[in-house]
Amino acid sequence: MEKRWVATVDLRTLEVEYDPSFKFKCVEDCGLCCSGLEIPLRDEDVERIERLGYNAWEFVDYEKAFYRGGKFIGYALKKKPIDGGCVFLDPDTKKCRIYPSRPLACRLYPFIFIKHGEKMEIYVKTDSFCPGLDHPEGRPVNKEFLISAYGDVFEEYRRKV
Repeated sequence: MEKRWVATVDLRTLEVEYDPSFKFKCVEDCGLCCSGLEIPLRDEDVERIERLGYNAWEFVDYEKAFYRGGKFIGYALKKKPIDGGCVFLDPDTKKCRIYPSRPLACRLYPFIFIKHGEKMEIYVKTDSFCPGLDHPEGRPVNKEFLISAYGDVFEEYRRKV
């Protein structure tokens, strides 16, 4: 997987160093990431979705497992057999039915967060099919962008530092 560095966040101070040449805009009603990706589910994701009233067997694909460095991360989010889209993607509106409670991997996409001690490096997949990468109307991935989109993620990691 090809990746490009776009920012580094100091988890203690929340100071951000970023690449001003890269911009991002999520293109509404696109839905390409909901169809083209295999999404890993963490235990927290499963529990949050179950609190919405779904049973895990409705949305967890127990035949697909994710590992990182030999360590089990979780199972995949289930896809619909007809069109290959996420089970939560509305085919007509291209909107997520559980958007506020979607899995962390969905929230982070197309970004990759890699923690190195007290720093969080943020990359973007350069081989991605996402039309929001370097979008002409996109925003720089600066402190304002990162805190508004992922402030709770940084807070969770800050508690661990």
